[in-house]
Amino acid sequence: MITEDDRRYPKRPLVGVGALIFDGPRILMAQRGKQPLLGWWSLPGGALETGELLADAVRREVLEETGLQIEPLGVIEIFERIMRDSAGATEYHYVLIDYICRVTGGVLQAGDDVARVEWTRRRDLAKLQITEGTLGVIEKAFRLRGARTRACSVHTRVNAPFQSK
Repeated sequence: MITEDDRRYPKRPLVGVGALIFDGPRILMAQRGKQPLLGWWSLPGGALETGELLADAVRREVLEETGLQIEPLGVIEIFERIMRDSAGATEYHYVLIDYICRVTGGVLQAGDDVARVEWTRRRDLAKLQITEGTLGVIEKAFRLRGARTRACSVHTRVNAPFQSK
């Protein structure tokens, strides 16, 4: 498990996953319940654990934060979030991989790390205090949905431990 001490002033960037989950004309948004960016709205998601596959991480994080079971359909965006302190040092550095997902089960309810979760119409997104870069990813997903473009498929390769003969 990644602790707050691991996140602040990291030796290396941390990998995070996010989920773009749609319900007709609405997208699921999560209000952060912890630092960094306490109270800001973002996509459900979180940090990848060592040994965890990306698709499994997005499933786990969405379930923990929203109570929903999802299936990742494909990657829509990869971007970095670098937050510097007042002296200019890198306080947080994440490489974020956002997936288009569909709900397969569960009941929507705010879980760990989030204060609230809610379905939000595109026109209402401007009313929320949204984390930097997130609105651009959401707008891209809405455009892709409108164009009926398929997201790229998820490919994962896990190397097996070396076995001598």
